Amino acid sequence: MNLYDVETVKRILAKHGFTFSKALGQNFLINPDVCPKMADSLLANSETGVLEIGPGIGVLTKELSRVAGKVTAIELDSRLLSVLDETLSQCDNLNIIQGDVLKLDLKQVIENEFSNCSSVKVCANLPYYITSPVIMTLLESRLPIDEIVVMVQKEAGERLCAEVGSRQCGAVSVAVNYYADSEILFNVGRDSFMPSPKVDSVVIRLKIRKNQLYSPLDEKHFFTLSKCAFSQRRKTALNSISNTMGISKEKLIAVFDKLNIDRNVRAEKLTMQELIQISDNLLETAVK
Repeated sequence: MNLYDVETVKRILAKHGFTFSKALGQNFLINPDVCPKMADSLLANSETGVLEIGPGIGVLTKELSRVAGKVTAIELDSRLLSVLDETLSQCDNLNIIQGDVLKLDLKQVIENEFSNCSSVKVCANLPYYITSPVIMTLLESRLPIDEIVVMVQKEAGERLCAEVGSRQCGAVSVAVNYYADSEILFNVGRDSFMPSPKVDSVVIRLKIRKNQLYSPLDEKHFFTLSKCAFSQRRKTALNSISNTMGISKEKLIAVFDKLNIDRNVRAEKLTMQELIQISDNLLETAVK
């Protein structure tokens, strides 16, 4: 069964009465080069478990089943379950869970599904509208996974992989950098999908660090400060933090001056260490 052939895909979907949902951001891959490349990038083997999010009609799932020992796919749209039963009938190392990845207990899912695997990876073609929530859930939950390889909207991928202190950096870049080493693997054109979206995509890899590089006094406070610093990008970091965290400018000026940070710097110019220092100093000031 050739799941890259448009007519074959249309026939299967029609057979099961399936129609695309814009609300769920459904765009199915039809480029035969993309999914094998994504699967092979995992460097998986018979002892590797792969968690896939949003298998769609199973085109990536089939490639993951080829390279990994066990694949578990989480699909939100119950209408696709009968489609997947047909398209993936020959995959004997696959389990499909119907549910919302943002509501499931992923630690429990991994424990149940991959207890016999030496490593676990995540691979997905993520709908654009849930890219950041899914990635942040995977990172913040501190799941026992080695890496995340996902396809996302190009602009989102560039932001996710941006270096802290660079022009493209945002709050999500800070969060990703806190937990993982990131890289863009390759570009994917919009004509690789059915239906074709209005933007291009990229495949990115987030390699989860086993040893934490950073140690702020309070993680929650640090991430709150980071989000607030970037929440008003046209303003200086000092003004943005003051406006959104309710901290007086006088207090922030004292902290910035103490750390020798330019009062007029914008958030995207701050380094990770500077963001941590600002967060820590604000906490220390509050304690005194």
